[in-house]
Amino acid sequence: MLVIGEKINASNKSVGEAISNKNQEFLENLTREQDAAGADFIDVNAGVGHGTWENPAMAMEWLVDIVQSVTEKPLAIDSDTPSIIEAGLRKYRGDNVMINSVNAEPDRLEPVGRLAAERRASLVALVMGEGGIPPTVDERLDAAESIMVHLTRLGMQEEQIFFDPLVLPVSVDSNQGFVTLKTIEGIKSRYPSAKTVVGLSNISYGLPNRGLVNRAFLVMAASAGLDAAILNPLDARMMSFIRVADMLTGNDPSCKGFIRAHRKGLLVE
Repeated sequence: MLVIGEKINASNKSVGEAISNKNQEFLENLTREQDAAGADFIDVNAGVGHGTWENPAMAMEWLVDIVQSVTEKPLAIDSDTPSIIEAGLRKYRGDNVMINSVNAEPDRLEPVGRLAAERRASLVALVMGEGGIPPTVDERLDAAESIMVHLTRLGMQEEQIFFDPLVLPVSVDSNQGFVTLKTIEGIKSRYPSAKTVVGLSNISYGLPNRGLVNRAFLVMAASAGLDAAILNPLDARMMSFIRVADMLTGNDPSCKGFIRAHRKGLLVE
């Protein structure tokens, strides 16, 4: 399972302050920590304007420069504004890049889809449209179909697309875990080459013992076909569960990754 490190996000108070104050050292250290913990991608979200940054696109350019200077891991350029995504892509020097994210709304899907096609980027696509988050599995799969048709017309390949089936808190609707899992299964059935990704921590919002809920849901999602998760790679227990899930779903040949992690002392019960 691909791990997309979520820590470089302006919505986090300490990161937002670091961006506002241009605290390069703090951001470099946070990047290195996620890299060392096993993140496969580093998500980069500069927000929509902080402190001295009047132009959020310039903040994204600055942040991409900072992050890519201390890691060789590929980046996920994270924004819901096409111009900010484009700014991040301009600064990014690598070939392997992810864009996070679009949905089925044409005003976003068209420009960001073109950017992804031109750059050969992976693209996170939320299975929702102008009407908001669909409540049922079938409606989410309909949104995925609309997105797939549009993106392939723009020249994207199925394997470049990471569908986000959407994770909502079970504290609000106890059926949401089931809906997400069935949406993952439906996407993998319809589009075998496409990928799936979730923002994991949403499932436990409003509950006690959130880490326990998140880890259990991760294993269930892996068995449903989940390919990637946006999460905190500094959570050693979560990373241990990912290694176990990979092994138990046949994605760790001969259990080599699990055994290697054990020998390095990386597994936490």
